[in-house]
Amino acid sequence: MDVDLRKIRYFVAVAEQLHFGRAAEELHIAQPVLSRQIKALESELKVQLFRRDRRSTELTSAGEQLLADARPLLASAAAMRRRAVRAARVADTFTVGFMPGLIVTDAVRTLAGRHPGLDIEVVRTSWEDQADAVRDGRVDVSYVRMPIDPAGLETVPLLTEQRVVVLPGDHRLAGKESVGIADLVDEHLLQNPDAVPEWRDMVAARGGRERRSQPLIHTTEEKLEHVAARRGVVVLPLSAAMFYTRPDIGYVPVDDIPPSHVCLAWASGRHHGLVEEFTGIAVDSAGRVRASGEVATQP
Repeated sequence: MDVDLRKIRYFVAVAEQLHFGRAAEELHIAQPVLSRQIKALESELKVQLFRRDRRSTELTSAGEQLLADARPLLASAAAMRRRAVRAARVADTFTVGFMPGLIVTDAVRTLAGRHPGLDIEVVRTSWEDQADAVRDGRVDVSYVRMPIDPAGLETVPLLTEQRVVVLPGDHRLAGKESVGIADLVDEHLLQNPDAVPEWRDMVAARGGRERRSQPLIHTTEEKLEHVAARRGVVVLPLSAAMFYTRPDIGYVPVDDIPPSHVCLAWASGRHHGLVEEFTGIAVDSAGRVRASGEVATQP
């Protein structure tokens, strides 16, 4: 059976809203049309996807499974469309993603110098979408901070850099030359503890409990606002901490945790000339940074 992506999109809208009326509004179609499409999908699949009564709409077990499979399917289809469009104009456009604090200027200038007619765009990514931006075709290549989900990606190592703890300016540890992870075990960590497993494991070993930030803090800017307000601390790569320098916070090296690893990532199977050429340029540029001992920050 061929999968009708339009019906799948309609299904996902209903599954997320659990309300046919709201889903129809979101899709800009009439509710009876949406209901007919869902019934047609159920008929094609020979399963019931929703349980409906006058008060509620619920997913069946088959519906829950289809929702889990449908989201990556739709994302893959969207990425395929983006890559097809990008391939049609690859001769004049190339997009580079980067995480805050990472310098891409040298590599971008080198590529531009070799291809004067090439339109090179740069896109800032975040911890949450740095890998997805590559997979879904928003960027051709991206500078990513490890670890990331490697599914559908190829990577090449570029740099490692020290990690630091960012503290309020008047914190008891501020101004020290360095600290150990044991010095931070009683602090409130304003990020996912899995990002600093050494801290997480030490808290667990001491019988303590992780304090989760509520609501969940996503962006570095938000985390640093909380640091400045003395609500906790955050561990960042050195270049990211330098990028966000401000007078009411400071950073101290953490000397007993592994460094942050930076890689260049691109979609698996994408080996067209510009990706391969830029990869070589990025590796050479990173080597010069390592040789100089510099840590540059993105302007």
